[in-house]
Amino acid sequence: MEAIVQARNVHKAYDDLQVLKGIDLDVTPGEVVVILGPSGSGKSTFLRCINHLEEIQKGAILVDGQQMGYEIRGDRLVKLSANGVARQRRGIGMVFQSFNLYPHMTVLQNIIEAPVGIHKEPKAQAVAYARELLKRVGLADKENSYPRQLSGGQQQRVAIARALAVRPKVMLFDEPTSALDPELVGEVLATMKDLARQGLTMIVVTHEIGFAREAADRVVFMDGGVIVEQGKPEDVLVNPQHPRTQSFLARFI
Repeated sequence: MEAIVQARNVHKAYDDLQVLKGIDLDVTPGEVVVILGPSGSGKSTFLRCINHLEEIQKGAILVDGQQMGYEIRGDRLVKLSANGVARQRRGIGMVFQSFNLYPHMTVLQNIIEAPVGIHKEPKAQAVAYARELLKRVGLADKENSYPRQLSGGQQQRVAIARALAVRPKVMLFDEPTSALDPELVGEVLATMKDLARQGLTMIVVTHEIGFAREAADRVVFMDGGVIVEQGKPEDVLVNPQHPRTQSFLARFI
C-alpha cells in the first residue's frame, strides 16, 4: 500500500541548532504511528513540519502525493503561496497541546468555523457533520456551551472534533494530553483509541506509553533529531534493541 505520508531525508535547523538530522518515515493509510522520545528530540518539530507549520531546509515531505509547501510547474519545483499551503493542509487535521478554542464561540461554532469560513462548505452541511462529530467524541449535549464551561478534557475533545471537521486524511496529535490534569487524560485517550479503531490515519507524539501499547500499529523512537528505533509496539516497548530506547523506557517501568 502506498504511503500517505512520506518523509525523505528531512532536515530542520533553527540558526545553528540542528533539530532534525535526516528523518525518513512512511505512514500508510489507516496506520497509527506513535512517536516517542525525550524532550528536545525533535518529535514535535517533525510533526509541525508535516503540515508545513515549520519549513524544512533539506529533504521533502509528501502528504497524499503532494510535496508540502511546493508544487511542480513544468520541470520546476515552486514554493506555494500561503493560500496554496492552506489548501494542502485541508487534508491534514492537527490537535495541539493547548486547545486553542475561540473563547467567544460556542462549541458548535468552533467546530464549523474552518469548514464554513475557510473552505466555504454550506453551513447546514457543516452543522450536521459537527453534531455527528460531537456524538463521536461524547459531547453531543455540549454544542451550545462555551469553552470556559468545559473541563480541560472536554475542551481537548472539542479540539479533536474541530480537527476532524475538515474531513482530513491524516490526523496529527502533538502531545494532546500534556496540558491536562491526570484524571482527565483517560477521556481524551479513549476518544483517540476510538478514532484508531475506526481506521483513521494518525501520527501521535505522546509520552503515554499505555496508549502506544494499546492503539499503535508502529512505535517510532526519536532522539537527537534522528529515528533511533521503530517497529511494532510489542517489539519496541517490550524488547527495545537500542540502548537509548532501553534507558528511555526504563523510566516508565
